[in-house]
Amino acid sequence: MPALAPSFDLLPGADDSPVILHVPHSAREIPADVRAGIVLDDAALERELDHITDAHTARIAEVAAGLAAVAPWRFVNRLSRLVVDPERFPDEREEMLAVGMGAVYTRTTHQEVLRPADTDPEPLLERYFRPYAEAMTEAVAGRLAATGRAVIIDVHSYPSAALPYELHGEGPRPPVCLGTDAFHTPPELTELARKAFEPCGETGLNSPFSGTYVPLRFHESDARVHALMVEMRRDLYMTEPGGPANPGLDRLGEALAALVDGLGR
Repeated sequence: MPALAPSFDLLPGADDSPVILHVPHSAREIPADVRAGIVLDDAALERELDHITDAHTARIAEVAAGLAAVAPWRFVNRLSRLVVDPERFPDEREEMLAVGMGAVYTRTTHQEVLRPADTDPEPLLERYFRPYAEAMTEAVAGRLAATGRAVIIDVHSYPSAALPYELHGEGPRPPVCLGTDAFHTPPELTELARKAFEPCGETGLNSPFSGTYVPLRFHESDARVHALMVEMRRDLYMTEPGGPANPGLDRLGEALAALVDGLGR
């Protein structure tokens, strides 16, 4: 039986760049055997993908990489987060389990049934989640070995209006939300991001989404790994939900490139 192709790409940047642009939620692809376990009909699934996908964020990261003086590395998920969500804890630590959206989702953005509640997540975790986590861990280890530090910039987007699944959707929804971590996000990283995204409008902190992604090997244990989540409100650059991009995409790509350039100094 042939080996499965990876569900992600590690796109190399400059040897001396510590930066990894992590794009976990940009894709819509769902393998046929995984689709078989989702109870939505095709039309409902397309609507769900419109709402749950961080559309065009891979393109924003690509624009940034092309503009940056020192090209960052890019780690891009090529499958939908409806297959597995690589940024969730795979166990009871994950607060999104409360709304059926742990590492393997059983509920939709509107809290309808996506998969049966008794779905065993283990096959999907084994096939997709763990290889992704291992590869991202190795990517970070590679930047540490090459440069002595690693900076993960988590590239996300979010809708202008809160969706029912959001646990903290009642707070501010600024043009750009920066998600931080007490251990892995130094104040100077947050300040660099604020300055870089000034041309795109106001930046806020940890509302409506908070935290950032760090592979578990380094989580709260290796201070050489810095991380920041960048959540761009979708009406800045696309037609919601799930529609085409507009010229705002290039402005966000330029801002992300400015952040990358600031981190290279």
